[in-house]
Amino acid sequence: MLDKIKQGLKKFVEIVSTKTITEKKVEDALWELKLQLISSDVSVIVADKISEEVKKSLVGAKIGLLEDVKEIIKKSLRKAIEDVLQVNITSKIDLIDEIKNKKNKPYIIALVGVNGVGKTLTAAKIAYLLKNKGLNCILAASDTFRAGSIEQLEKHANNLNVKVIKQGYGSDAAAVAYDAVNYARARNIDAVIIDTAGRVQTDKNLMEEVKKIVRVVEPDLKIFIGDALTGNDMLRQAEEFNNSLRIDGSILTKVDADVKGGAALSISYVTKKPILFIGVGGGYQDLEEFDVNKFIEILMPN
Repeated sequence: MLDKIKQGLKKFVEIVSTKTITEKKVEDALWELKLQLISSDVSVIVADKISEEVKKSLVGAKIGLLEDVKEIIKKSLRKAIEDVLQVNITSKIDLIDEIKNKKNKPYIIALVGVNGVGKTLTAAKIAYLLKNKGLNCILAASDTFRAGSIEQLEKHANNLNVKVIKQGYGSDAAAVAYDAVNYARARNIDAVIIDTAGRVQTDKNLMEEVKKIVRVVEPDLKIFIGDALTGNDMLRQAEEFNNSLRIDGSILTKVDADVKGGAALSISYVTKKPILFIGVGGGYQDLEEFDVNKFIEILMPN
């Protein structure tokens, strides 16, 4: 997991770590690091930002006789990566607290993204998480387009003993979401999780459908679901959905299989919205809260 970026960071530390850190040495090493980052699906703008910040902190740095040069370089890399992951993100979203503290139930969560990224499974994982925290929820089958989508959601719901609100295929997706919210409101249910149809981000008609869902039910949280393995494609998708819907955060799937790691490193910077959770397996329990410090620890070379 995240092996390619880690190797690039390690190589950079090894090249630069002498008692004399010259501008030429840093620039040459940063060029190699930048190429490694970009080949690992880090966006060009993020690779540039990390390089600029590292250069700024290292060039001309005064290093004492007893100081560990490698640790100074690692500290510089860590700070640059941390800044990228947290840029313009003023407050962390604590989903459980937000649901518990909402006065007018239900708390409405809409999941959006393209085809095949794992939205339906992620909806089930969120339901599992909420149930384990003592919260009740229902699922809204607002993917009325893809064959088998309703049955797939129902199978997960049956496994979790959670109710699904549905209509037939081809029905109005916003009407399904509306029915689910009204059902939850009448029964004092804590949360509604809306599973929407996957769409190509450039398909204007399908994007209008998810916009209609947002207009009709006014979700408390609009979450972009992205497949970490698709790299820069995921970043383009996230940017388009953010421009169209103003997403509140992201959940990345298949992070456990992502040896590159560039998409996870870039998405917060691109959207200016936090990563909320990461999917690390196919089980309902395999949804982890995203921890910036833990992520950086995995990336940083020994």
